Amino acid sequence: MKTRLDPIIAVRDVSASRDWYRSVFAWQSLHGGDEFAVLADRQGEIQLCLHRWGTHEHPTMKHPDSTPGNGLILYICTVDIEDIYTRVKTMGYPMEAGLALNPNSRQQEFALRDPDDYFLILSEFHTY
Repeated sequence: MKTRLDPIIAVRDVSASRDWYRSVFAWQSLHGGDEFAVLADRQGEIQLCLHRWGTHEHPTMKHPDSTPGNGLILYICTVDIEDIYTRVKTMGYPMEAGLALNPNSRQQEFALRDPDDYFLILSEFHTY
């Protein structure tokens, strides 16, 4: 059996969020528009989908004034942690926590929020 998880988050402005994620991760847009975008890594693997609040009647994406990301952390493992950290600092994006060793995972990681206030933790690539 083959399965794949394609996470979808609700955003206020698909274009702005797409541009932000592309600037941080150098992801490419496989599908774009004002209501929905699909972002993939250099190998074409889907990493994240962006869906505009209030479109297509999805029950969990109806109200943009609800607290986005409540109970959600986008935990992203990458082999490019240093490059991404440098890019985020260069672009002046505010960080929640700088690059540091997590004593639990024993990996370097840092944290920030996207334009819709979703909380992201970026970690060195590892397996569990």
